[in-house]
Amino acid sequence: MAKIGYVRVSTKDQKFDRQHEKLKAENVDLIFEDKLSGKDTNRPKFQELLKYIRKGDIVVVTELDRLGRNSRELTETMDTLKKERVTVQILNLPSFKDIQDENLRQLLNNLILELYKYQAESERRSIRERQRQGIEIAKEKGVYKGRPTTYTHDAKDPQKRITYFKILEMLEDGRPIKRISEETGVSRPTIYKIRKQLE
Repeated sequence: MAKIGYVRVSTKDQKFDRQHEKLKAENVDLIFEDKLSGKDTNRPKFQELLKYIRKGDIVVVTELDRLGRNSRELTETMDTLKKERVTVQILNLPSFKDIQDENLRQLLNNLILELYKYQAESERRSIRERQRQGIEIAKEKGVYKGRPTTYTHDAKDPQKRITYFKILEMLEDGRPIKRISEETGVSRPTIYKIRKQLE
């Protein structure tokens, strides 16, 4: 059984060394690392990791979002790893690495991940509902209309609309404002304004 670490950072992310330190503290045998731009969805080193791992191995990451930037990507990644019969250890979530029974370890691991995804999805639904209610209240008060902002759901520029919904998705996924700004090129004050609309 091998312990394999996986690191994923954006091109401007400064957490590269911190992830390495945490993985080395777990005595991983090997680390695969992807350094991606905001729009890049290819993960060449992760594909190498999939070819390397064997049944019973443990894949270690510092945080769950290292495996996927949204629910869809995360689910696809977890399904792929599940098919390979490996255990995923996420350092900021409960760990079952000391359980020797592989099947039990896998069962508990999957349970925690499903609960985490359920919680994240519930939070996303709650944010969308608050957004809808906020817009309705603003319309009733006559304050919803006004000088149009650059990034909105109905921005005239199609690319701005796409960026707006991407920012919403990243906020719903709990991504840090700094990371969202780096990956989208939108200023942090603008992202704070968008987040405030959801509250």
